Amino acid sequence: MTLHLHDTASRTTAPFTPVREGAVSLYVCGPTTQGAPHLGHLRTFLSFDVLVRWLERSGYTVTHIRNVTDIDDKILVKSAEAGAEWWAWSLRFEREFQDVLDRLGNRRPTYEPRATAHVPEMIALMQRLIGRGHAYADGNGSVYFDVASHPTYGSLTRQSLEDMQDAGEQMEPGKRDRRDFALWKAAKDTEPATASWDTPFGRGRPGWHLECSAMSHKYLGETFDIHAGGLDLRFPHHENEQAQSHAAGYGFARTWMHSGVLTVDGLKMGKSLDNFVTAADALGSHPTPAVRLALVSGHYRATVEYNATAMREAEAVWERFASTARRAAERLGENPISLPDAEAAGLDEVELPEAFTSAMDDDLAVPEALAVIHRELSALNTALNTPGTDDAAIAAGLGRLRAMLDVLGLDPLSSTWSTAAGGSDVEHQALDALVRSQLTARAAARAAKDWARADEIRDLLAAAGIRVEDGPDGARWALVSND
Repeated sequence: MTLHLHDTASRTTAPFTPVREGAVSLYVCGPTTQGAPHLGHLRTFLSFDVLVRWLERSGYTVTHIRNVTDIDDKILVKSAEAGAEWWAWSLRFEREFQDVLDRLGNRRPTYEPRATAHVPEMIALMQRLIGRGHAYADGNGSVYFDVASHPTYGSLTRQSLEDMQDAGEQMEPGKRDRRDFALWKAAKDTEPATASWDTPFGRGRPGWHLECSAMSHKYLGETFDIHAGGLDLRFPHHENEQAQSHAAGYGFARTWMHSGVLTVDGLKMGKSLDNFVTAADALGSHPTPAVRLALVSGHYRATVEYNATAMREAEAVWERFASTARRAAERLGENPISLPDAEAAGLDEVELPEAFTSAMDDDLAVPEALAVIHRELSALNTALNTPGTDDAAIAAGLGRLRAMLDVLGLDPLSSTWSTAAGGSDVEHQALDALVRSQLTARAAARAAKDWARADEIRDLLAAAGIRVEDGPDGARWALVSND
């Protein structure tokens, strides 16, 4: 089958046909840099990293835009409370987002534009909307979108204008209708002078919704393929984006994709519920690849649950992936921590199992794709445990396993993850030498039928978080979590 994607606007799943043959234009709403990244952010950005990987694996050239909202009410408030310049506060958390996503193996977007760098584009868009009768300036520096002027307002979320009491903005003196939303906010005496710009309408700063329409138009054109983001952004943010872009005469996004909600211990994450989990919390408590696996293993539109049980399962599954891949590589005489990444290794040329391809083409059905990966894992383990298995069969099985996991950003032998369990290359080699000396002593004890000594060595290694596995090729070791 060809790639099918679910469109939030039409609520249908249909074959994907890009605006330009062979190329995909994608806009993902990025972070508002008011504070540290949390699990909800990670769930969204990891979901659409898998989308990008699958599009590229399918032969498309992807232009991926992920914006940074670097000025916002909350940024100004929190930076002031901390006694920091708003722009320094924003940059601090922008860098933290980038570092965390790099650590999780996310591919960098093609461009990552900041809102504050696109004020001229925003001014041009406001002028266009005013000229077409869809926006108005209040005379005091603010500009509002006139929702009643646009007959299809509410179509993305299937709401009628009559049923809306407010479009998410506070009622301001210059508003004509409570449901109108701000395109531009007049400067305030209580805010830093550096947090505003001169415009034909007065000095002020961007409204949240305006920036994404301006930036998507600049980098992707009047009509582009996919607009993606978290489910919580559908209203008012995405509804307002679509309205102002359509009112400007642009085709805007042809397909809307939204990632589902993340829950913690069965409840939607929130500081008031004392279940708010930052990225640092999660990555400080669990192996990084296990966190990625836990967040991408469900369907991107489904609710993902984060709890201790889910993370133990993710850690165990990740260790099975990594252990089998390392074992196969060593069987082939290769060093698992110095193998080339996917492209250099030719994994993009590996023929994927048909069932895996069908699952991913069915609106990124990752759970079904993982089922195929587990079958391939089992087959590769059987081959490794069967005396006389040809190395070519091992290599083919390893190639398929790595290629499928690479689509999910989880190739265990990539440079991102090959030393994830044991630190750097040098650290891993040092630990490997120490553990192997213990395994040699254990093998000697077993040969001498000194079972007590052999068990003692195994137990000492286990207490240090090292699991020993006996197989036809001798004993192997792996690091495991002792949480």
